[in-house]
Amino acid sequence: MTTDHLMHDRPTRPVRHAASKVPEVTVYFWIIKVLTTGMGETASDLLAHLLGPVPAVGLGGVALAAALVVQFAVRRYVAWIYWTAIVMVSVFGTMAADVLHVGLGVPYTLSTPFFLAALAAVFVLWYRGEGTLSIHSIRTRRREAFYWAAVLATFALGTAAGDLTATIGLGYLGSAVLYAAVIAVPAAAHRWGSLNAVTAFWAAYVITRPLGASVADWMAVGHPRGGLALGLGPVTLSWTVAILGFVGYVAASRKDVRRDALA
Repeated sequence: MTTDHLMHDRPTRPVRHAASKVPEVTVYFWIIKVLTTGMGETASDLLAHLLGPVPAVGLGGVALAAALVVQFAVRRYVAWIYWTAIVMVSVFGTMAADVLHVGLGVPYTLSTPFFLAALAAVFVLWYRGEGTLSIHSIRTRRREAFYWAAVLATFALGTAAGDLTATIGLGYLGSAVLYAAVIAVPAAAHRWGSLNAVTAFWAAYVITRPLGASVADWMAVGHPRGGLALGLGPVTLSWTVAILGFVGYVAASRKDVRRDALA
C-alpha cells in the first residue's frame, strides 16, 4: 500500500498549519523499513556482545532519546533525521525484548502477547484522543508522540515474535519465509478485500520487523543454528551501508515527500 491508498483514510478536516513529520509511503519506505529492522537486530546483538547487556541498553536508550529529541525539534519531515530515529528505535526495541527474555527470563510466549497488548493500548489511546490512526495526521506534537510510541511497540513486538518462531522449530530462514508470506495478507486484504488502508498499513508495519530481523539473523548466525555464518559485524555494516544509500537517495530526490509540500 502507498500514500495514495492511505489518503482515503485521512481525516476529513483539513490540517494545513504544520508540515508532515513522516515520509510518504512508497516502495522506498518499505525497503528502508525492512533494512532498519534487520540492522537494528544485529546491531543490538553486536553491542550486547561488545559492551555487555546493561551498558548496551543504556547506550541504546541515550541514543534513542537524542534521536527523538532532534526528530521532535524539526518542523517537518527530514529524511536523515527521521530514519536515524527509526534505526535507534529498532536497536532499542530489540534490546527491550531481549532484556525481558535474556535478563529476566521471560519466555517469548509471554513477551510476545505482552508487547501486542502494549501496542493495542497505544492504538486505543491514540484513536480515542485523536480520532484517527492515519500517519498523514502526524502534524502535532501529541500525535507525533502517539506515533513514536506505536513505532517503538511494533519493534519490540516484532522482535519477540520473530525470536518466538525461530525458537519453536522454524529457525531464522523458516521464520523469514513465514513472515514474507504473512505480510502479503494485509496487502491482499486491502487490495481485493474490505480491509481499510490504515489497518493494512499498521499490520504490514508490524510484520516488517520480524521479517527483516529473521533475514538478518539468518545471515549472521553460524551454521549450527542454520545461518550463513557471515557474522554480526559484517551484516550490521552491510545493512547500514544499504540504509545510508537509500536514505541518501530519497533525501536527494525527495521521492518520499508530497509534491504539494515542495512548493
